[in-house]
Amino acid sequence: MRITALELAARYVYPAVKRRLAEKLAARGLSQARIARLLGVTQSAVSRYLSAQRGRYPDPTLSPDIDEEIERVARALLEGKLNEYCLHLELTRISILILARGYACELHARLDPTVNPAACKTCPTLFRGLEETAKGCLGGSGDGKGDG
Repeated sequence: MRITALELAARYVYPAVKRRLAEKLAARGLSQARIARLLGVTQSAVSRYLSAQRGRYPDPTLSPDIDEEIERVARALLEGKLNEYCLHLELTRISILILARGYACELHARLDPTVNPAACKTCPTLFRGLEETAKGCLGGSGDGKGDG
């Protein structure tokens, strides 16, 4: 079955980033109910993230640069520096980093055997410019509260 880069991002990459964020919050002793409120999801969704039933692949812990980005979001979230819009912006920005840097290519090839990671340059081509310009709520001079 063919899977586009955007489908890969929505079905696998974004949930994996959210799962890792939930893990970081749980490691700080937050309850599943509190994590759910912070992430804007149900407690059941948090349970699925923490048991790796959702968002298992790609594994952000394998890329220290991505894991550090998620850590920054966890800290900002706990400090009250992110509203729901900025949280979504940061999770999307990190997902774009994963795609732009080629960290999801092997997963994409496993899910869609027609993908050849050595020949495919779709994600780096599409997302590299975004990686370089997207500062997110935490990267620029913004306060993380967003305009929405």
